[in-house]
Amino acid sequence: MSPYASGKRWTLYHCDALALLATLPDASSDGLITDPPYSSGGGFRGDRMGSVSDKYLNSDSKQATYLPQFAGDNRDQRAFGYWCALWLGECLRVVKPGRAAVLFTDWRQLPTTTDALQAGGWVWRGIVPWVKRNSRPQMGRFGAAAEYAVWGTAGPSADDAAIGCLPGWIEALPPRDREHVTQKPLEVMALCCRIVPSEGGVLDPFAGSGSTGVSALASGRSFTGAERTEENAEVCARRMEQAENDGQQIGMFGGAA
Repeated sequence: MSPYASGKRWTLYHCDALALLATLPDASSDGLITDPPYSSGGGFRGDRMGSVSDKYLNSDSKQATYLPQFAGDNRDQRAFGYWCALWLGECLRVVKPGRAAVLFTDWRQLPTTTDALQAGGWVWRGIVPWVKRNSRPQMGRFGAAAEYAVWGTAGPSADDAAIGCLPGWIEALPPRDREHVTQKPLEVMALCCRIVPSEGGVLDPFAGSGSTGVSALASGRSFTGAERTEENAEVCARRMEQAENDGQQIGMFGGAA
């Protein structure tokens, strides 16, 4: 399979995640950091068949009119769980023994995601909440003010003094000027990348607009990713090139450092 774009420390493929994973050698990555489609937005498939802009952006958001859509976000609950277990099982083969997987989800899909991680063969280690201070208020209800990074390891994992002690939660605002409907803040992804050894390789089968890759490159790590939607692949490749050329470092709790 030919790369869509590449640099000295990064490679991006324009393809389905499973198509890329099938070509990668065993134990060739130092960690999985990814933000897959949640297939969320309701309890039934009919609720989830709407556009991702309708499901994940405020109805009055100007971004809903120009941000590209992305694929794979319309599975029902059971199909979502089976699909996650499938690609997570393939990632288990690609990631080195003892290394970590971190994948994002929301409150609706949190139980299914933790089950799928284990069904894929990983050892479930915990949940890291990403708390958003500007969450949408809900009259008479608790606000849905967090998304969640579910993480685990490829089998037993020894203490690693080089990685150190990482925090169990992070607070950060979603990016104001985003290029993807569900784009994550760089400081959130930078924290996730710290679970991967310094100068190691980060794998992201759902690269989106490239926030994982930018954070990996900014911290001295390398990056391999796949993105199925062409518009997002273009954005991702551009951001990878810029991150590699700029040599920008990202602070864990505050953007560029």
